[in-house]
Amino acid sequence: MFNQIKSFAANESGAVTVDWVVLVAGLIGLAIAAMSVITNTTRDLTAEANTKLDEVSVNTTLTK
Repeated sequence: MFNQIKSFAANESGAVTVDWVVLVAGLIGLAIAAMSVITNTTRDLTAEANTKLDEVSVNTTLTK
């Protein structure tokens, strides 16, 4: 019985899986944070461009 417990404690085959799960979770967190920053910046730039375009007047009459 003691040998089985000792063998189980020394077995590291599942430790690599845990490492990868933690690594992937961290990468997903970074991706979500980057997406949030990019989305907010894009939203601000779009609103600024929309404001500038609203200020422009276009002459639609034909003159000679």
